[in-house]
Parts: sequence; C-alpha cells; structure tokens
Amino acid sequence: MIHQYKNNGYNIVLDVESGSVHVVDDAAYDAIACIVENKLEKADKEDALPVLRDSLDLNKYEISEDELCELADEIYELKDLGQLFTEDIYEKSIDAFKNRQTVVKALCLHIAHDCNLKCQYCFAGEGEYHGRRALMSFEVGKKALDFLVANSGNRVNLEVDFFGGEPLMNWQVVKDLVSYGRSLEKTHNKKFRFTLTTNGVLLNDEILEFVNREMANLVLSIDGRREVHDRMRPMAGGQGSYDLILPKLIKAAESRNQTNYYVRGTFTRYNKDFAADILHLADLGFKQISVEPVVAPKDEPYALREEDIPELLEEYDKLAAEMIKRHKEGKDFNFFHFMIDLEGGPCVYKRLSGCGSGTEYLAVTPWGDFYPCHQFVGNEDFLMGNVDDGIVRTDIRDEFKECNVYSKEKCRNCFAKFYCSGGCAANSYNFHGNIHDAYDIGCELQKKRIECAIMLKYALNE
Repeated sequence: MIHQYKNNGYNIVLDVESGSVHVVDDAAYDAIACIVENKLEKADKEDALPVLRDSLDLNKYEISEDELCELADEIYELKDLGQLFTEDIYEKSIDAFKNRQTVVKALCLHIAHDCNLKCQYCFAGEGEYHGRRALMSFEVGKKALDFLVANSGNRVNLEVDFFGGEPLMNWQVVKDLVSYGRSLEKTHNKKFRFTLTTNGVLLNDEILEFVNREMANLVLSIDGRREVHDRMRPMAGGQGSYDLILPKLIKAAESRNQTNYYVRGTFTRYNKDFAADILHLADLGFKQISVEPVVAPKDEPYALREEDIPELLEEYDKLAAEMIKRHKEGKDFNFFHFMIDLEGGPCVYKRLSGCGSGTEYLAVTPWGDFYPCHQFVGNEDFLMGNVDDGIVRTDIRDEFKECNVYSKEKCRNCFAKFYCSGGCAANSYNFHGNIHDAYDIGCELQKKRIECAIMLKYALNE
C-alpha cells in the first residue's frame, strides 16, 4: 500500500508495509501516483514506461524522455529493494498472532478513586469511576504486584502506573508498594518500572525526591493556558488550579532535567486553537509535552464534532511548522504525538495490536478487581477477575487477543494502521458498542498527526 501526501512543501511517499518513507520531487511524486492508479505496482519498468509517457506532461516537470527513463529506473529499483510497492506479509500470519501465548507485563494501579480536582471531562466521574470513593490498601496493591510477577512469564521488565483519581491522596501506599516491588526484583529476576500520574496539587519536595529516585516516568496534568486549564480543571470549590500547580510542575520538570516526564493536557471544543496551548507550555520551559483530544459523548458541549475536524487538522499543521521554526532557533521541544521511530519502533505484535489492553496490560481497582484498562473500569461487562482469584473471565481476555488491525474493517486499508495499531479499544466500544471498530474523529486526527510526524522527521534532520 502506498500513501502519498504533501505537507509543509514536501512531497512524501510512504510505503506502508515496509515503512519506507521517500521525500521526492514533483515528477517522482506524480509518477508513483500514476503507477498506483494504473495498478502497475507489480509490473516491470518496461510495462510502466509507456503509461508514464502518455500520462505525464514532461514539460511541466522540465525533464526529458531520457530523464523519465531514469526516473522509472529509480522507482522500480526501490521496488526491487523492498522499499516501494511491497506486499503485506503480516495478514497471512494473523492466526499465529491471535493464538500467541500472552503474559501480563503492565498494571495500572488505581491507587485512589478520589480526586482533589473536579475536571469537567474526567472519564472517571471526578475520580470516582462512577462508583464509590475508595483508596487502595497496601494489601490489595501487594496482591496485584504478586499477580504481575506470577503471570509475567520470563519477562524481566514490568511496568506499574500509579493512577487515579489522584494517586498522591494515597501517597503512603504508593511508597510502600514501590518498596515491596523492589523487594521482589532480585528474588524473581524482575525489574519494575514505576510511573506516577498526578495533577500536581499535592506535590512537595519530599514527594518529588522520592519520585525522582524511584519513578521511571512522571506524568503531570496541565491543559495549557490559564483560562483553558481553569475552565476544565477547577478545584473542588470551583476556583482555578493553574496558579497553584504551575510552579510545582515547572520544578518537577527541572528536577528531572527535562527528561523522563511529560506534561499531559487535553483539548476540547472550547480550545480548538490547541496549538497555542502547546506553545504556551513550551514557552514555560517544558520540553516533553502531550496535549490530546478529548473523547466525550456527543451531547457534551465540550465534545469534539465531525465539523471541527478541518480546523483541528490545520492546527496540527500549524504546530508542526512552528516546531520547525523553533528548531532552527534552538528552541526544540518534543510533542508526544509527533514522535515517531521510522528505523526501529515497536515489534510487529505491538504494531498489530496496540497497547495490549485486556491481555498484557490490566487495570486494578482499589478493591482489587481486574479490568482490560482504566477506561473500562466500572463497566461490569468487562470485569475480568480480581487479585484473589486471578483472571476468571478468560473469554474477555480472548476477545481482546482477537483485536488487531485486521479485525477492524476501517483499519485494513488505512495507511496509519501500523502506527496507531487500530486505535483505542475503549473508544471503539464507547462509540460503536464493540472493540473491533474505531472512533472516527480520533482516526482522522491520528492520521494527520502521523503525517506531520513523518514530515518533521525529515525536516528536522535535513
């Protein structure tokens, strides 16, 4: 499959199956399009050349007949090298993929179903997950870590995210579980990679010192400009939280040398000019930034709508162009959704199935129930088991094992399938009632982000 697009003055050709990216001139761009349009991908150069002569206006490109022949030679040489018009070799092995033996490698510990903010868009219903407020006990967390070790097979590196609500409302248990996890490492030949996601309200020097010593990654929640942030992320009493958390987040980022963290925001229909929020965060000195589109029911006033898509796509283009400008000025920062690895990247299984929710990755409630991920918590149809009994609903796990880019009709012929891995199962379920579909607005935004990311990879290394 070939995907061609123009972005920021570059003609970009992506060979989807091989992952090869080619930045070409107008003649090559149109010649490749002509070959695809005429279904000549499997043909020889000699078969394609007459079609190219008839279809392309050589005067337009200011090239001669001989130069057209050279161009055709180059295109079909790339084909012979496996960098253009390559076949899909992954679909043929999808049965082996679906029948693979899985191990659990990551847990999202809901250390607190409670929060000190009242974020309007919170999928967890202000931290409660539409249920009772609760804090995870050390005993439940300990059993969760024991389950992870026992079900991780030969995998050495294990990941645990302390999540909420607001995890710092249960800080002592976070510390105790980190200590317990470390005590398991040598005996079981495991290494825990802990992550903490926090709104920053309770951050202080003592917590930061522990986090910087023990946490491999730190996620700090802030939406951008003061008026944007305070509108969606107020305190319990309704007052804004921006002025309280900002100095704490800046200090946290600096204390980690601007690495191994990111500030994570959400944009809504209220700030469709979200590039301004990203640049605001960059201007504050943050170097690792993620601002993501809200996912919300259509009847919410802040929810993104299909008619918003053109404006949002333009905003991503605007951001990418500004990042090139800032790079030239020595003011680089990383935007999470524009980070892409074109040479290595995730393994094939990861590219086919994404985050591993319901199989390799599970969420654990404060009382020890297992769900496929944090976004399914509270939906009893997806209750998989608990820390005492393990996974008892293996049928849920097996359905998630079946979920991949070839089980989704919308993904099969999409150029982005090996980069987004089919998108979020929870979003698919919430908008379509099953995990084998795709959230359409999210798809359009993801495709634009991938196009910008590929363009930036070239532009920043020219």
